[in-house]
Amino acid sequence: MIIRVLLADDHVLFRDGLKRILGETPDIVVVAEAMSGLDTLEKMRQSEWDVALLDVSMPDMDGLEVLKRVMADNAGQRVLVLSMYPEDEYAIRAVRAGASAYLTKNSPIDLLMFVIRRLANGGKYVNPELAEKLLFNPDFALGAPLHSTLTDRELHVLRRIVAGQPLTVIAGKLSLSIKTVGTYRSRILKKMNMQNNAQLIRYAAEHQLTE
Repeated sequence: MIIRVLLADDHVLFRDGLKRILGETPDIVVVAEAMSGLDTLEKMRQSEWDVALLDVSMPDMDGLEVLKRVMADNAGQRVLVLSMYPEDEYAIRAVRAGASAYLTKNSPIDLLMFVIRRLANGGKYVNPELAEKLLFNPDFALGAPLHSTLTDRELHVLRRIVAGQPLTVIAGKLSLSIKTVGTYRSRILKKMNMQNNAQLIRYAAEHQLTE
């Protein structure tokens, strides 16, 4: 069986490298590529694919938001979320949004191939260490870190703030008004009990929320 993969990532070098690696396998072929959230949704509608590899952080629409829209149309779609962000927090969010698997981008290639094939055959994948935490620590899924109280959109805005993007740039990237982005920032500060961007940046660095 040939596994048709849709590859969605805004980093050209990563996308091209992964495409070459997947192209060396006899049973996996990349049938479509996307470089933004909206582009991903469009390619998903236009293409016939078996497994989608979806980056969390992309222009114009967060990967988790893309995932939710895809699952709203067809909950049976197989999506593997790839990210540089820590597995614990983002894996939980991705699985809750409907992902069949979550891997960090520094995962071994052999594991990536294994997961793609597993998803294509109707299975799912969770890192054994994460599965153990979820099984034996009921409170873990609730997310003790402050940022676990944020919605997916608020977390997306937080990542852009700590990356140094002005509110005007964030508003343009997310197709929102500056007032709306400002409201998100205020909610983030309130939920995390912080006063300014400097505190958010320090927190993000400590919890590996920056790329």
